[in-house]
Amino acid sequence: MNITFECADKVNGKVTASIVKADYEEGVKKALKNYQKKASVPGFRPGKVPFGMIEKQYGTAVKVEEINRLLGEKVDEYIRENKIQMLGNPLPAENQQEGMDFEKDEDFTFVFDVAVAPEFKVALSGRDKIPFYEIKIDDELINQQIEVYTSRTGQHVKVKEYKDGDMLKGDIRELENGNTKEGGVTVDSAIMMPKYMKDEDQKKLFDGCKPGDIITFNPYKAYDGSDVELASFLKITKEEAKEMKSDFTYQVTEVTRYEKGEINQELFDNVYGEGNVKSEEEFRNRIVADLKAQMTADSDYRFIIDLREHCEKKVGKLEYPDELMKKIMLRNNPDKDAKFVDDNYEGSIKELTWHLIREQLVEAKEIKIENADIKAAAVEATRAQFAQYGMNNVPQELIEKYAEESMKKQEMINNLVDRSIDRKITDVYKDVVKLDVKEVTLKEFNKLFEK
Repeated sequence: MNITFECADKVNGKVTASIVKADYEEGVKKALKNYQKKASVPGFRPGKVPFGMIEKQYGTAVKVEEINRLLGEKVDEYIRENKIQMLGNPLPAENQQEGMDFEKDEDFTFVFDVAVAPEFKVALSGRDKIPFYEIKIDDELINQQIEVYTSRTGQHVKVKEYKDGDMLKGDIRELENGNTKEGGVTVDSAIMMPKYMKDEDQKKLFDGCKPGDIITFNPYKAYDGSDVELASFLKITKEEAKEMKSDFTYQVTEVTRYEKGEINQELFDNVYGEGNVKSEEEFRNRIVADLKAQMTADSDYRFIIDLREHCEKKVGKLEYPDELMKKIMLRNNPDKDAKFVDDNYEGSIKELTWHLIREQLVEAKEIKIENADIKAAAVEATRAQFAQYGMNNVPQELIEKYAEESMKKQEMINNLVDRSIDRKITDVYKDVVKLDVKEVTLKEFNKLFEK
């Protein structure tokens, strides 16, 4: 098979593959003989069907299959050996394969359009200055974390008088001309939190109320005519809620308030396991250690974002074979149309550019991803997921079990590989570039992501 490649404008390539009978003949005969061994034709014993009959019936289909197999194998091999940095898969060139007769012709020429990656070079050194944000672990941050923990261990308690944020339980009665409406809407033991009412005047009616008090209010005004909230509160349909503008009485039967948990041994044991922390000072020190680990990960995450932006500016706008790339995108998304491709093309090219840059960064420092790296990323992700729910004392064996379970999904593996690459790029290139270290509060750090 003869294969040639040309690329007139550096990004739009063409691969031409010429196949002659000698290239596929042996493979076709071998495949047909396998058919002959398995064929079951009335009047012939298994495996004794004449070869000519098999060839006549299956010859053309087998020939096409063998030519396609050879094409895929040899074209891929050629691209690898010649180190052509191809984007996507080769596409059959339009109008190039017309008029082929696979039944009668013996020699064929196939032409493929190939999207070639733009040529560029990105190299980083100590002359490249990248910001690195160190987040302050101050008392405010520590206290916020303690508040998170105490909130999780709190409980609802009954109180004698309502304050903003408390929860009420009571009986609702619809009014008509100031009296309870006969056959009107009634709800017993209705739960409400006036804090979430949208009308301030209606909300104030409940200030300081106590069990036994009867408040007259208008739910329609209180919830700004929201049919969803009214239907849920009054136990009626959305259609009925749209027309429900009556006043109601609400007889308070119970006021409850959520009180946060105390900072005591029970809290320490709940967060870090029984007996591992024995004083508030130790508790705060453990929180500082946890926050440092979390903030370091957050700082590294921001570093890779800033590193990417720096590299993209350094590389500048790259030339892509836009028309061909859009065809490839359309082929890769058979359930989408040309409008979808046009709308998402710019974003896809931006991600592709970073992918190509990242490949060079990885190659320059010979970064390798091992199975141990992927497992470490899975364990880290699993631990972070538990931590979101305040579970900081989960046994290591349980974390590893969940991590191994997540690694059974290919989509998760791909994500973990990406995370591992970013992690190693961060570790390596923090020692390569010049870090412009900036100490910031968590609030200032979070604002960086609002741009």
